[in-house]
Amino acid sequence: MESKFNGVPDDGNEEQAIALGAAGQAVTPSLPAQAAEMTIKQIVAHLNGAFPVDDALREALPAGRTLVSAEHSAKSAWTITGKLTARNAEGSDEQYFVKLAFGETGRTMLLGEFESSKVIHGVMPDFVPTPLGFGKFRAAEPPTYFYLSEYVDMDVTTPPDPIEFASRLARLHAASQSPNGKFGFHVATCDGDRAHLVDWEDSWAVFYRKLFLRVCELDIKRNGPWPEYERAIQQVAWKVIPRLLDNIRQGGSPIKPCIIHGDLWEGNMGIRKQTGRSILFDAGSFYAHNEMELGAWRCEYTSVFRADEYVQAYLQHYPAAEPADEFDDRNRLYSLKGAINYSAGHPGSELRKTAYNNMCYLCEKYAPLEGIAAYDPSIDPALTGARIVPHQDTAEDLI
Repeated sequence: MESKFNGVPDDGNEEQAIALGAAGQAVTPSLPAQAAEMTIKQIVAHLNGAFPVDDALREALPAGRTLVSAEHSAKSAWTITGKLTARNAEGSDEQYFVKLAFGETGRTMLLGEFESSKVIHGVMPDFVPTPLGFGKFRAAEPPTYFYLSEYVDMDVTTPPDPIEFASRLARLHAASQSPNGKFGFHVATCDGDRAHLVDWEDSWAVFYRKLFLRVCELDIKRNGPWPEYERAIQQVAWKVIPRLLDNIRQGGSPIKPCIIHGDLWEGNMGIRKQTGRSILFDAGSFYAHNEMELGAWRCEYTSVFRADEYVQAYLQHYPAAEPADEFDDRNRLYSLKGAINYSAGHPGSELRKTAYNNMCYLCEKYAPLEGIAAYDPSIDPALTGARIVPHQDTAEDLI
């Protein structure tokens, strides 16, 4: 789960800009060679307020622009984020947003976001900051990748109007079209620093099973074995998923693959101040069943979108697939990906227990299995309203 605010300053501790010399060369710090193994906080501390730039980043700016300054802007759990000021041929200054990440994981994250944003922008140009470029710094070490986009001044504290936001999201889903009619994506994309498995599939049930099993595999690797949890995973993968997803239809026809943001919660959207319209960022897209987008809204790290008014507003514009009475169970199934992925990225998180409890519910209802726990409604956040503060550095407490 990524989170950064394009166009919104942080707390002011990282706002020091890099001045450019007369030759246009930045007085920029050297990145630590081991950056790919360091946390973002450690890298930012090493930079001591300065923001790194490179000739490759300068050349990615639109034609006729000259870089004037670079500064930290906003915060991110997985990347370094900044604002570039460039001067155009008329002498006016323009702002651009940039993200930096390191190593092969960084390349996957930022290339995936670039390609995701291009697809969303191609369908709805005002629903995502304009993507401008992806590339690699010329400096050999550490391998540093960047994603460059339009800089948008946005409000990320005010919840979006449910009808306005839901209608735009539904329009994105309905208007998009898979290039080959399949579910998947042409490059790997990420949720946080964890890559989605997005190989093309004709069957949505097959695609989701593979996506689900990949994130479960990563979670077990990072959090350790749990036999009952692993039994539930296999039962969901091979019994529940085909039962719920093999035969869903929309308006009597097979569901169509729709482009989804892929990590949509309120931390990855804002309101464009210039127009007052909602806007998305930090996309990790793939072509999916449109209802997959709403799965994260059930997770504890989501607070605004967990309100039923957002789901109901969306369903007014894009009705639930058939059978409609299984919509909530599909939503519970789709929430597993977000919850387990969060657990993989935040070892020790309570979301692992929530995912297990939701799997127990689905198994009880659709594919009973001995050797796993009974579903416990008293610890179901969808009923209790429990939530977490995302990306806490300490063990998370439900609040």
